[in-house]
Order: sequence, then structure tokens, then C-alpha cells
Amino acid sequence: MTVVETERPWQRAEFEERLRAVPEQRYHHLHPFNVRMHEGTLSPSEVRRWITNRFDYQQHIPVKDALIAAKLGSPDLRRMWLRRIEDHDGREGDEGGIERWLRLGEAAGLDRADLLSGRGVLPGVRLAVEGYVNFCRLRPRLEAVAASLTELSAPDLMRRRVDAFEKHYTWVDRDGLAYFRTRVQQGRKDSGEAMDLVLQWACSRAEQERAVAALEFKCDVLWSLLDAVEHAQPEDPR
Repeated sequence: MTVVETERPWQRAEFEERLRAVPEQRYHHLHPFNVRMHEGTLSPSEVRRWITNRFDYQQHIPVKDALIAAKLGSPDLRRMWLRRIEDHDGREGDEGGIERWLRLGEAAGLDRADLLSGRGVLPGVRLAVEGYVNFCRLRPRLEAVAASLTELSAPDLMRRRVDAFEKHYTWVDRDGLAYFRTRVQQGRKDSGEAMDLVLQWACSRAEQERAVAALEFKCDVLWSLLDAVEHAQPEDPR
């Protein structure tokens, strides 16, 4: 049986507009926990809980990017995507995002060994992160790359986060904010490259809709992560 395409593809400009609208409306900068963070009302224990749990996500970023790179069909594309892994894992003589996040934890009074152990990671956070990694493992390259487009909103969020920490959380050493500062430029470059690929690959209306749905899923992952952190009991020993 032949499946007939019943709806015409969106024009490139409309498709891009629809993609950009997703993080504008659903990115976790709107989550109550992030709102409170930027307003300066989080307690030190809440800040540390967030740093601890977000680190589980940070550690899995190069894992999901390796899975995506394996789906790319040319050396040029793989080299482009492998840069993301190096940005987080680092290069010889050049620290990466994971190391910078560990330094953020230390600046907030957390022990590096505890962060690396994962003992403080909440079950809901593990579930959300594993769901994202499995999505990138199992879904086609279009959807896996489209899911990364939450980075469209990352530069603005990183700038706002630096301002919030410097104003409200002065007990966190400023040297620990290097991760946020670095991600401003990296996020802009990464999202531009991913957007170009998604716009190029999604030729049918169905493909375009799947790309939008993938980006919505990624927003849900980040939102679920913060839900777990927001609702964790202060006395929770994990």
C-alpha cells in the first residue's frame, strides 16, 4: 500500500519559525525552579542539589553526542559533531564542560568525589537522562539532531544565570561560573549547525512534524529533570 503525503511541507521559514517557537514556549527557563534561581531565592542546599543532579545530565552529553555522530553519513559531519564531545570531555591540555561543572560543584562546597559517584542523583533525574540518551540511540538522525535544538535558548539562559549567581549567590566562587560563560558561544555555534541540518534533512511534512516533536520531547526531558529537583525532600539522603 502506498502512503500518500496529504499535507504539503512547511516552507523553510515557517518550519524554522515553528522549531524556534518550541523552546521559546517550553524550554526549562520557564520552570519554577529556574525562575526562583534567577530571582535569587534558592537556598544553598537547593543550589547544591541542582548542581549534583544536573551533573548526571552533563556527564551523558558526550554519550548522546557519540550516538548521534555514529548516525552521520560523512566524515565532514562526523568531525563537526565530534567537536561537541571534545567540548564536554575536553582535550589534552584543555578542560571541557564536565571538568568545568565539577569546578562549579567545588565552588558551591560540594566534594568532587561525591559528584563523580552519582550518589546524590535522584531517580527521576536518572530516568529523564536515560530517556534522552535512549532517544538519541534509537531514533533516526533527524530526530536526534532536532532534539538538540534546545541549545537555541541556551546562550540567553547562560548569560542570565551568570548574572543571577554573581548577584544573589555570592557564596559560590565566581571562578566556578566558567561553565556558563563558555556555553554562551558554544551554544550559539552548536544550535546554528544543528538547525541547518534539520532544515536540510526534513523534506516532507511528516519529517518536519517529527523534528518538532523531537524538540518538544527534549524540552520535556529538561523540565522533568527540574521537576525531580524541585520536589525532592530536603532530608532525602540520596
